[in-house]
Amino acid sequence: MSPLDESAITAMQSEPQVQQTVAILGASGYVGGRLAPRLLRTGHHVKCLVRSPIKITSRQWANHANLEVQKCDLTNETLLAEQLHGCDVLIYLVHSMRSAHGDYHEVDNQLAKSTASACETAGVKQIIYVGGLGDNDDHLSKHLQSRREVEDQLRSSRVPVTTLRAAMIIGSGSSSFEILRYLVERLPIMITPRWVRTESQPVSIRNVLEAITACTGAVKQYGKTIDIGGSTVLSYLELMRLVAKDLKLPRRIVIPVPVLTPRLSSLWIHLVTPVDAEIARPLAEGLSNRVVCRDNSLEELIGHKPDSAAEAIEAAIAHARSDTIETSWTDSGPMPHDPSWAGGHVYEDCRDRHIDAPAPCVYKAISVIGGGHGYYKADWLWRLRGVMDRLVGGPGLRRGRRRQRMLHEGDALDFWRVLHADTNKRLVLFAEMKLPGTATLEFSIESTDQGTRLTQTAHFRPRGIAGLLYWQAVRPLHGFVFKGMLDGIRNEATRLAKEISTAI
Repeated sequence: MSPLDESAITAMQSEPQVQQTVAILGASGYVGGRLAPRLLRTGHHVKCLVRSPIKITSRQWANHANLEVQKCDLTNETLLAEQLHGCDVLIYLVHSMRSAHGDYHEVDNQLAKSTASACETAGVKQIIYVGGLGDNDDHLSKHLQSRREVEDQLRSSRVPVTTLRAAMIIGSGSSSFEILRYLVERLPIMITPRWVRTESQPVSIRNVLEAITACTGAVKQYGKTIDIGGSTVLSYLELMRLVAKDLKLPRRIVIPVPVLTPRLSSLWIHLVTPVDAEIARPLAEGLSNRVVCRDNSLEELIGHKPDSAAEAIEAAIAHARSDTIETSWTDSGPMPHDPSWAGGHVYEDCRDRHIDAPAPCVYKAISVIGGGHGYYKADWLWRLRGVMDRLVGGPGLRRGRRRQRMLHEGDALDFWRVLHADTNKRLVLFAEMKLPGTATLEFSIESTDQGTRLTQTAHFRPRGIAGLLYWQAVRPLHGFVFKGMLDGIRNEATRLAKEISTAI
């Protein structure tokens, strides 16, 4: 069976005997964003409890009749219990990996404990948790130990917990795979930590989703801990060579050395890949542990042989090439609130253009900015700004975008986050680069008798004297960069309109 054919996968998945009401915590993240539509297709009623409902309501499956989306605050145990009332199963995919302050494990433990208590109060029958592989006597990394502690906290109530322990998850858009792919693409020669030779048993995102689906509502899986891994055991070094082969790159030269600490490794990953150092560090720490399944439980659970690492990598690269990445690691994290411009001076740079093209063509021309397409003008300046941002700990331009021609609320777009995407009317981007203030870039489209009026407005609310100096420093560049972007959008929209006219 081809690892790329999602419809075939769904068709082969047997229908559950009893349809469940399933709550998902973390439905807007990498795994949850793929799991929710799969559960809906298998007939379950799905309740997505998320911090930012707009991330779900912008998905293609958001209007499904069996879907509920509610704003959730895990620190409010009473409210969470009310929201979980009537749910049969809770799938717990909440996972904090940002270790800048070193206390992410404490936060995770608190949230897991209060969630378990809320489940017991609400009468939930089963909790499903996706944790990490590794034995307790293997001197687990801080990251993997935290996953184990969360598991213990979820078991603190009387609700049975089904734990799926996984090693690296390979799939298009996953943080682990993005680190792997970028290292291989950008570095023909690599000086690496010794852990590149540590054995692991990576699992495809497809098999992870199959395993969760198979456990949902399955009484015989209550209280069980199941190791899930692919069909091959290999080192990170061997994984890199498989990626190089699929990307049709020359064999990479890897030189393991004993002096690279997880901290140094994470900083190096931050500079070379799109993944932030805060996320890279726990991942790098976890790679020092041997993570191999103790049995073949996954094959028994899903009813067929799991994908090999080579098959998972092939599928991930194919999805990236065909621009069909369903979810990305960049989807996670809170949505910034719409900036409140009251209570302080806000600087604006407002420009507009008349465009001899209909609104859909204009919106389409706007929607492709960033990623591999660029910004129509002075791309070298945007790249320079991205490099500067990476050097000070920001995301830079390497996050790119999940889809090259479509934008939804909550999507990452280089160092922006999509706040609003009102098709053919308005697009608002929130700046997530390191700034001494708060910034948005807004595009407003208005249809006129003669065509379309496009207004582009940059808002900046400075923070202290550094913010004021920053605005004055970049202001001269706006006339060049933003004017060029507007002209490029106008030219592209006009071209699209002519294509449509010619086709008709």
